[in-house]
This record gives sequence, structure tokens and C-alpha cells, in this order.
Amino acid sequence: MEMSKDLVAASATPLVLAILAEGESYGYAIIKRVAELSGGDLQWTDGMLYPVLHRLERQGCVSAKWAEAETGRKRKYYRITRDGRKLLDAQRQQWHVVDTILRGAWMKACPA
Repeated sequence: MEMSKDLVAASATPLVLAILAEGESYGYAIIKRVAELSGGDLQWTDGMLYPVLHRLERQGCVSAKWAEAETGRKRKYYRITRDGRKLLDAQRQQWHVVDTILRGAWMKACPA
């Protein structure tokens, strides 16, 4: 399914924060997790993910550190912060409101 760029962009922050709430991760693993969670409907690229991570890092919602992976390769690992968890909770509440409104509108517009 083709997803609109606006919808993908709007959902990027809560999705990244929710994935990091599962545990520390690095860029490629986050991209793979997005694809897994979406059943393949969302296919993010580095160009989509890293601006979100860098913005969240600047805002203090995500912290990052360089570490060596099992392969010996250096990777930048990201972790959600306390402020990130607060933002995730706020985003979750906002998306719940949007979901409720859309379900109500769609039920009236397209009754089964």
C-alpha cells in the first residue's frame, strides 16, 4: 500500500519513540523494526530516519552514544530519555484522539 508522505511524516516521531521505548537501538535496526511493525507497508530510508533522530536528540528526547557492535563495527545507539517518554505519552494521547475522531467520522460516512 502506498502511504502518503504527510501521514508517514506525522507518525515518524511517535513511531521512533515507541521503538526506542522497547530498548536501545541503532538506525538500521529501527528501519527494520518499522518495516516489521507495518507488515512491510512502511519502508523507511536513512534519509527519513536520521533527521527525526537528530531532531529528537537536539530536543533532549533521545540520547546517543557510539559503541562497538558484535561485528566489531562502530554504531551509534539511540535511547529514549525521560523527556522522550513524556513526549511519547503526549503523542499517544493525541493519536488516540485522532483515531477516535476518524473512526467516528468513517462510521457515519461509510456505514457497514
